[in-house]
Amino acid sequence: MTVSFVSFYNLTIMQKQYNNVYLFCITLVATIGGLLFGYDTAVISGAEKSIEAYLIIPLGLSSLVHGATVSSALIGCIIGGAISGFISNRLGRKNSLFVAGILFFTTSLAAAYPEFLFFEKGEPTLGVLFAFNFYRIIGGIGVGMASAICPMYIGEIAPAEIRGRLVSCNQFAIIFGMLVVYFVNWGIASGQSVEWINDLGWRYMFASEAIPAGIFIILVLFIPETPRYLAMANRHEEAVSVLVKISGSVEKAEGILSEIKSTITEKTSSSVFSYGKKVIIIGILLSAFQQFVGINVALYYAPRIFESMGAAKDASMLQTIVMGLINVVFTVVAIMTVDKWGRKPLLITGSIGMAIGMFAISGLAFFDIIGISTLVFIIIYTASFMMSWGPICWVLIAEIFPNKIRGQAVAIAVAAQWIANYLISSTYPPMMEFSSAMTYGFYGTMALISALFVWKMLPETKGKSLEEMEKYWKK
Repeated sequence: MTVSFVSFYNLTIMQKQYNNVYLFCITLVATIGGLLFGYDTAVISGAEKSIEAYLIIPLGLSSLVHGATVSSALIGCIIGGAISGFISNRLGRKNSLFVAGILFFTTSLAAAYPEFLFFEKGEPTLGVLFAFNFYRIIGGIGVGMASAICPMYIGEIAPAEIRGRLVSCNQFAIIFGMLVVYFVNWGIASGQSVEWINDLGWRYMFASEAIPAGIFIILVLFIPETPRYLAMANRHEEAVSVLVKISGSVEKAEGILSEIKSTITEKTSSSVFSYGKKVIIIGILLSAFQQFVGINVALYYAPRIFESMGAAKDASMLQTIVMGLINVVFTVVAIMTVDKWGRKPLLITGSIGMAIGMFAISGLAFFDIIGISTLVFIIIYTASFMMSWGPICWVLIAEIFPNKIRGQAVAIAVAAQWIANYLISSTYPPMMEFSSAMTYGFYGTMALISALFVWKMLPETKGKSLEEMEKYWKK
């Protein structure tokens, strides 16, 4: 990830008058939170069949319980997203990232050994199932917090001209984290028997997250608090100090701080609706559509989807890695174009590409055609998402909300996103049992509606400072 990040970074801001090294370092640390977000949410893709074999089938539970177990971390994500505004406003953006790192580290070890203290290893019981879900929910709280605070942190640090690129790097880190865990899961499962994977392999998959989580906990201690949070906390000297390091000029730093202070000292209501309901509704719909198009079905159930196409278990894991590589490539496309083309054109293009992919998969499923054509359209679908809704949704969530309500508004939008994620992911198994063609057709329809939403309701934010967006909502 570092090589790609550095080359991209040098190409995009080499000629800008910013402290390149400083911006790169603090952005890189913040994006490790995004990497953990991707790692934690995708680790289940390699373990979900083992969880089914170890707990769901022996206990005689339904596919609905299986879907809920696979998606249980999303309950924590909803909680983490909902409390992220309160936590980030009370503790600050930096300290909130530290708390999220602790949660990531804890869940990685606890989910790997849910029998810890209270149950006997190897004995599937409802108690073990509840413990596993509880530990996954704890990790989900960390994911929910990171999903809101990482882009918020980068958005509040980054200069307006390159904010889209830098916040998009968080999505690159999320996808890279997923790709890493696909390799980890494949490496753990490769050459091993199904019995070994169902007994021990899935535990190693979850425990592996402790390594990047530990690194993140240490590195986050060395990054600064964001100047906008410092200004809101009346810590103006510290804010100037950070802005000087970013901009390289005391005069420029004081000018930026003056603009920030003018927006946070104005007499406006502290209510989240103090700038009107429309901005909040747009944030909620933006988050909901990112999930209703069905992307996390492809991410969480990727090996199972490929196995249903006739691939062996090892081959299905390998195909998942190929899909992960494609995701990384097209996320880079978004990073390189988001500040040139704008947010809206990329989102509409991605929506159309996703609709084509999903409607094609729906048609193939209806006629019971399974083969390379299905894989091609899955790739078209995921590539379209990764060059558009994947990174740009997070960019917009980080930049459309005014300073005074950003923490609360981001929390609402992110909580809505995780609620939508949970609904889509947990209902996938029973929907597929009813009709696979209808399931994929539903996701395609949502992609079309998302394009209409962007066209009609979403403002363009390219090149605008966070304070300029605040003035837009006042009008």
